[in-house]
Amino acid sequence: EVQLVESGGGLVQPGGSLRLSCAASGFTFSNSIMSWARQAPGKGLEWVGDIREDDTTYYTDSVKGRFTISRDNAKNTLYLQMNSLKPEDTAVYYCAKGGVRGQGTQVTVSS
Repeated sequence: EVQLVESGGGLVQPGGSLRLSCAASGFTFSNSIMSWARQAPGKGLEWVGDIREDDTTYYTDSVKGRFTISRDNAKNTLYLQMNSLKPEDTAVYYCAKGGVRGQGTQVTVSS
């Protein structure tokens, strides 16, 4: 059974940074395309980015140059480093494998 558990969210001021983690289990993590998505209040789910098996990454335009996805296959852990955070980045952030996602972690960017 695929299990994904996100952590690392919180309240941060505009311009600040956070690193989210996602602990994965129940599948071969190193062979999997992993994704981050987010859902802002009152809005639909938005794809943030992917990391492929060869560590190639893709991002939605609004986070390019600010967010970095990485993975540690030895720890079965996915990361999302978020820098230069903006109020519009406020959302619940999910890691996902295919159609399965975790419970999410709240990120709030506010002064």
